[in-house]
Amino acid sequence: MGFTGFPDEAFLFYEGLEADNSKTYFTRHKTLYEEAVRAPMLALVEELGPEFGEAHLFRPYRDVRFSKDKTPYKVHQGAFVDLLPAIGLYVEISAAGLFVAGGLYSQAADQLARYRAAVAEPLTGKPLDSIVETLRAGGYEIGGDRLKTRPRDYPADHPRIDLLRHRTLYAGRRHDPEPWIHTADVLGHVQRSWRAFGPLVDWLCAHVHTTTLPRR
Repeated sequence: MGFTGFPDEAFLFYEGLEADNSKTYFTRHKTLYEEAVRAPMLALVEELGPEFGEAHLFRPYRDVRFSKDKTPYKVHQGAFVDLLPAIGLYVEISAAGLFVAGGLYSQAADQLARYRAAVAEPLTGKPLDSIVETLRAGGYEIGGDRLKTRPRDYPADHPRIDLLRHRTLYAGRRHDPEPWIHTADVLGHVQRSWRAFGPLVDWLCAHVHTTTLPRR
């Protein structure tokens, strides 16, 4: 069957999981998760696949090995189209609704150096600035991990100092769980947003690309 929307039960499932993030709750409601959350998300990304590429669904379990927060389950279901490692397109549902995003989600040291060099250089940095401003004008939020101060070796009055402070960079938009989220209209919303993110993702792929550093 094709994608027909996310049922109300998907959001009720996550409301319950936020209130009781336990193995007991998840086990008791696993069938609901599979039918109301995972199956519709799989159907959605399958329909998006021909245009944007194959998406990977994230597991519902949290990696708590190095976290102070030991709650075992994620309170959202995300899917990611990995155009390059950590660069791509994202969609998520949670109790808060639908979230769509696209950009760069982590960088190794060599990628960060290439990113900052490309931002600093007018020939490549100005186009990124224009892309970001176009996305803001279209109602998208610009997010990512950022330094609180300027990065070393770059002046505080650099014309793109705000972009230089970014260690990760993405654009996104959140949608409340309105009635259209329960319908196939979600597909069109995600398509329009992912198309809007295209220039940002293309810039990142061209100028940051894949790390060449060995894995630790």
